[in-house]
Amino acid sequence: MKFLYKLERKFGKYSIRNLSFVLICCYAVGYVLQLVSPGMLTWMTLNPYLVLHGQVWRLVTWILVPPDTLGFFTMLMLYFYFAIGTMLERTWGTFRYNFYIFGGMLFTIIGSFLVMGYAYLDSDYSLMIKLYGAESFFTSIAGGWFRLFSTYYVNMSIYLAFAATFPEQVIYLMYVLPIKVKYLGIMYAVMVVYEFIKFDTVGRIIIGASLLNFVVFFLLTRNYRRISPQEINRKRKFKQAVRGAGGSNVSQFKGRNVITRHRCAVCGRTELDDDSLEFRFCSKCEGNYEYCSEHLYTHEHVHARRTDGNNGEF
Repeated sequence: MKFLYKLERKFGKYSIRNLSFVLICCYAVGYVLQLVSPGMLTWMTLNPYLVLHGQVWRLVTWILVPPDTLGFFTMLMLYFYFAIGTMLERTWGTFRYNFYIFGGMLFTIIGSFLVMGYAYLDSDYSLMIKLYGAESFFTSIAGGWFRLFSTYYVNMSIYLAFAATFPEQVIYLMYVLPIKVKYLGIMYAVMVVYEFIKFDTVGRIIIGASLLNFVVFFLLTRNYRRISPQEINRKRKFKQAVRGAGGSNVSQFKGRNVITRHRCAVCGRTELDDDSLEFRFCSKCEGNYEYCSEHLYTHEHVHARRTDGNNGEF
């Protein structure tokens, strides 16, 4: 977190607001090109061999290549990613959301160069490069590899980040079936693992590079103090003291038989109910209101009701 704070102080003013909307606009341009001149998209894919031979615009234009053909379900999914991306930006802040998205894009670019390096190192592919020539191999034979470097897995990383940030949030599949976000996140993770196992080395590099931002970002932002030996020992001693004071019945804790350090103003849970809960005070609420991590961003802000001597509320 200190690393991110330093970066935000230095580069935060360059952050792009409403980045999810900007990405949707990029897809819109890509779909228009797909309809008007499909062949133009071949000049925009992320091909590292061609980048090293002068076509440097491919480092940027691959973002315009849409992840799928335009259809009803594609538009529905794009709207979904726009909604959760906007919520993440409001929750994390513009800079951190920019850091996450552009980090995924940077790792994707690095992954494409790793694939090219793997082709030179692999005995079978290196033989084909010698037989057909590097340009012919990387533009024709291996061209399909680089077309897979798209924003598909970057979009998937947005949902994984949303599921990790709001695991208890309920969404409605097809606007009918309620389901918690964490279960869809688990389903996404299983799909990624399955594809990672099913694909060859090239496919694994593509998936790993595109989703590496999810791993790196959450390694940087997690609070590991709560799983340190000192913290575990402190919690054990605290629970022993609580048992000695009034027993270990959870209902008694909620009945305020035992004084706790933290209590969520929405659900009433304390650190005794769940060791993994983190509590924060809301700066927008007027008063001493503390919330657990599940309700910190979803509660209604409390505003003080002040009165004067004559006219009542103002």
